[in-house]
Amino acid sequence: MFNLIQLPYNLDALEPVISARTLEFHHGKHLKGYVDNLNKLVVGTKWEELCHSELSEESVLAEIVRNSDGAIFNNAGQILNHNMYFQQFAPVSVPELVEGPLMKQIIKQWGSLEAFQTEFVAKGVGLFGSGWVWLSADKDGSLVITQDPGASNPVVKGLKPILTFDVWEHAYYLDWQNRRADHLSALWRIVNWDVVELRYKR
Repeated sequence: MFNLIQLPYNLDALEPVISARTLEFHHGKHLKGYVDNLNKLVVGTKWEELCHSELSEESVLAEIVRNSDGAIFNNAGQILNHNMYFQQFAPVSVPELVEGPLMKQIIKQWGSLEAFQTEFVAKGVGLFGSGWVWLSADKDGSLVITQDPGASNPVVKGLKPILTFDVWEHAYYLDWQNRRADHLSALWRIVNWDVVELRYKR
């Protein structure tokens, strides 16, 4: 069955960008709720057997998201999205993105890292309601920014997700209130580019 991931940092490690209080609620209550719900929903379905396969949990979740709907899709999507979200951060001392395949592709398509970040934040601000803004790669390695409402994930479009910002209000409201743009801009300070680069390469 599915498990609540362990955060790769202490609850207060991402302050002041994300407070310990927000992480406690976001990870310990919201994500845990999705995990608990999905474990109940898959009992007696074709997905229960897949949970016991040799596939990684991320692969199982992606398969469910690609091929389900309703409550199962929503909870599986939220788990996959949140797992990727929480695992891409590290304390603010993490180095910036260095020259490599991902940086080269960003420069090729946007001209600079700053131009990419500006468009990414704008897409997050411009997403009406709740959802996610993603950086994904297609099968040829080209990058695309998508706005995905609700629990959706770029895997449903055949893309490989590599970076995401959560624009559901529970992700930032305790710390930033209605200042979504400020919150999204601040998230660049804690992105672990090593994790994002590895996702792009695999």
